Amino acid sequence: MKFAFAFLLACVAVTAAIAQQTVPFRNNTPVAPSGIPAVPLPDKPVVYDTAEGQRIRVVVVTRGLSHPWSLAFLPDPSTPLGAGAMLVTERTGQLRVIRNGVLDPQPIAGVPAVRSQGLSGLMDVALHPRFAQNHFVYLTYTKPLQGTQNTLALARGRLDGQTLTDVRDVFVASAGTGGAARIAFGRDGTIFMTTGGGGDKGAQDPNSHAGKVLRLRDDGTAPPDNPFVGRAGYKPEIYSLGHRNSIGLAIHPGTGEPWQNENGPNGGDELNIIKSGRNYGWPIISYGRTYPGPRQSDIPWQEGFEQPAVFWVPSIAISGLAFYTGDRLPKWKGDVFVGGLRTGEIPGTGHLERILFNEKMEELRRESLLGDLRQRIRDVRQGPDQLIYLLTDADDGAVLRIEPAQ
Repeated sequence: MKFAFAFLLACVAVTAAIAQQTVPFRNNTPVAPSGIPAVPLPDKPVVYDTAEGQRIRVVVVTRGLSHPWSLAFLPDPSTPLGAGAMLVTERTGQLRVIRNGVLDPQPIAGVPAVRSQGLSGLMDVALHPRFAQNHFVYLTYTKPLQGTQNTLALARGRLDGQTLTDVRDVFVASAGTGGAARIAFGRDGTIFMTTGGGGDKGAQDPNSHAGKVLRLRDDGTAPPDNPFVGRAGYKPEIYSLGHRNSIGLAIHPGTGEPWQNENGPNGGDELNIIKSGRNYGWPIISYGRTYPGPRQSDIPWQEGFEQPAVFWVPSIAISGLAFYTGDRLPKWKGDVFVGGLRTGEIPGTGHLERILFNEKMEELRRESLLGDLRQRIRDVRQGPDQLIYLLTDADDGAVLRIEPAQ
């Protein structure tokens, strides 16, 4: 056991050291690398051979989005915006509509006022499970408070043509809760919501919403069967704690369990299977290093804390998460897809990763895809056409579609 532990730490140290070789220091402070030069997205579809023999073609569906963050497909035939439409959030505060690959120049009206600063702004979008009846759209966003303070909020509105009506916050996190906020509806209709902003203390503070996975009813209140309801000093909305900055969330199609991914610091990105009431360790344990170089923790596991299903050293700045359940890309059925914004802290190295698990949800292998496109992949979704859609995080962001090459 001692030899295995020492060997694992040595492997982690070597990999992290390689990732950091390109990062020079000036006055003992890391200097950001210039990165790999950006390249424009191709005008024509690009064909790739992949590891499982799944030959694919990548198509640019539309461009002209300002740092797109999330997308949702409107169901046919009940959508108020026409058949085949999708909603896309822009971090800068707009909710956009794409119909048949064409971006509507007019944003949806009625979106709450957001504080778009740095990585904050308008984030996730999701449709109520009974959208065909109620037309409810849910949005997560950075809510401005007094002065320069912010927090995360979950808003709900009714989609009426090109406008959101009856918009209100159904949940507002405790002050100081920042970072990213993804949402996903569980099988029972409850909402799972991630929060960041845990810092060095918040993620382990049960009286703070920061650094948590929350579970809410569709009206934003805490379900009575949440693990900490009625427990003194605990926010009743908390479902799990000890998270850093969660930018991916999806419900496993077989088990119904929420899966979540989160950014580590310098290394240590994680893909987690979320269990009720469990603690995932941040900042006490981590496979990553602090940005100046020392390890976040000497030992990356400890009794009482959950281990990730998958972790990354160096980090890929993990973002977006989807299970592929369709038949049009049959070699990938059952696989997990995550986006990467950059690898090893080097700009210009974003890509898509595919992870293959066995029946016990143990990792077998992972494949890096689309690296030559050099795009920051912000979100990953399976469309109603059983194809995979990606969002690229850029000033001139795009929607990409992965389809069979034949």
